[in-house]
Amino acid sequence: GPPLFDRLAKAQPDLRVLYMSGYADEAVVRHGVLVEGTPFLQKPFTPPALARKVRDVLDAPPPASHV
Repeated sequence: GPPLFDRLAKAQPDLRVLYMSGYADEAVVRHGVLVEGTPFLQKPFTPPALARKVRDVLDAPPPASHV
């Protein structure tokens, strides 16, 4: 989750991340786990949906903050 990403980002600032959860993205943002706009994929998802989301994250410029 966010604490692990924070530690990894110190070593590699341009690290990309995609969070996944069984909770809806609105609930995750509302409870302060992630900031709005953080790459997120809600479970369950199909392999094509995962591939599209990973491609989107890799193609986007790295944001200043993920959490």
